[in-house]
Amino acid sequence: MTLKAIKYENGKLEVLDQLLLPLQTEYVNINGVEDGWHVIHKMQVRGAPAIAIVGCLSLAVELRKEIFEDKKILRQEVEGKLNYLVSARPTAVNMKAAADQLIELVNELDKNNSFTAEEMKLRFLDAIEAMLQKDLDDNLAIGRVGADALISQWPGDAQLRVLTHCNTGSLATSGYGTALGIIRNLHSRGVLEHAYCTETRPYNQGARLTAYELLHERIPATLLCDSMVAALMRARRLAAVVVGADRVAANGDTANKIGTYQIAVTAKHHGVPFFVAAPMTSVDFSLPSGEHIVIEERPEREMTYINGHRIAAPGIKCWNPAFDVTPADLISGIITERGLFKPAELLSQRQVPTESS
Repeated sequence: MTLKAIKYENGKLEVLDQLLLPLQTEYVNINGVEDGWHVIHKMQVRGAPAIAIVGCLSLAVELRKEIFEDKKILRQEVEGKLNYLVSARPTAVNMKAAADQLIELVNELDKNNSFTAEEMKLRFLDAIEAMLQKDLDDNLAIGRVGADALISQWPGDAQLRVLTHCNTGSLATSGYGTALGIIRNLHSRGVLEHAYCTETRPYNQGARLTAYELLHERIPATLLCDSMVAALMRARRLAAVVVGADRVAANGDTANKIGTYQIAVTAKHHGVPFFVAAPMTSVDFSLPSGEHIVIEERPEREMTYINGHRIAAPGIKCWNPAFDVTPADLISGIITERGLFKPAELLSQRQVPTESS
């Protein structure tokens, strides 16, 4: 059975507390926007698609409890709370993209005199709740496109060894996953020999979450320290590296979990194709390059403590960026629900409408 990071039914929202995995499985009730902001900021839920879904659904939970008679008040409340949710973790673009789309929708509904305030609210809620299924459909498409791409560039009938970084599976999305969804698809086709996942220090998403998902799906896998990637590529012939993305600039520069950049450099040196897997909502066409991506910096404690025990020398200064930017020239292709694109081809998709628009 597929892991579920997000449970939503009849206006009730629960998210799996990923800080407790893999030792405990507990869900947190989300009663409104304030709860949504805190589970995102504290990284109880993480992964760019999941952040957007949880943030928007937390607003839906709150709106369901309110009755509106004035459309202007509803519009102002929606705009204010969506902008607040974006501030929880600014690097991941999906929450910002979802907020912009929903603010545009609420403004259109506000201008339409054929709707009452309550009818406007219900249409707005329908749009939010459709995000869950849309994300799952996109993930499944990414899995198919990505598996086809990796198989096509691999010689003969040999099975594939694939490396991934951080967590991009069911726990980071509405279900199935992006980069990890590609690995799942390869496994389902019987063409995956082995998956390798990095521990992803300092938050250990790979060790705690990706390893957990791989075991859950019974995919043959091995965990390695972040510092072992070069040695692995020298010792094992890998078919590809496939990672997720929190934000992709218009030129293909990609922000992803810290450590991604050095893996891309290492892959280039060893001739291993390096792919990014992400929905089109992760592409920020307003940014010409990765230099303009705001990088979130996390508290020192995440580096200096593990499970409440200090591991670093007291008094040492720390630098803890949550993400780094991989230049487009290190990326072999960007895998989306619309297909596989070279970084330079992304701009051709700027004006292509999504299924929901």
